Amino acid sequence: MKQFKYLGTALTNQNHIQEEIKSRLKSGNACYHSVQNFLSSGFLSKNLKITIYRTIILPVVVYGCATWSLTLREECRLREFENRVLRRILGSMRDNVTREWRKIHNEELNYMYSSPNIVRERVHLEDPGLMGI
Repeated sequence: MKQFKYLGTALTNQNHIQEEIKSRLKSGNACYHSVQNFLSSGFLSKNLKITIYRTIILPVVVYGCATWSLTLREECRLREFENRVLRRILGSMRDNVTREWRKIHNEELNYMYSSPNIVRERVHLEDPGLMGI
């Protein structure tokens, strides 16, 4: 048997997970767009928006991740997804020198989002008891 579904996750005999991650990222994007009105609202705090991301979107992306053996390429794809969503949540930043609006750099994003990134935290996300929820 070359490929089968187990608890909604596609597993292969070679443990190739590229298609599974692609599918998870697609589901994560759909989930993001379903709550986009909340995340773009000026009435919600950034902390609440991050909580929405962590409790609604992130579990959709990392469902079944305990079976994943990630390569550097897959780690980058997951980080890119997380950075893209966090940039949408946190918005742009005004440069102190030029006084122009600009995109938040990765280092600033990591500082503003003080939680571990999606790659480091993915094992803990499978077990809600480990997250402290």
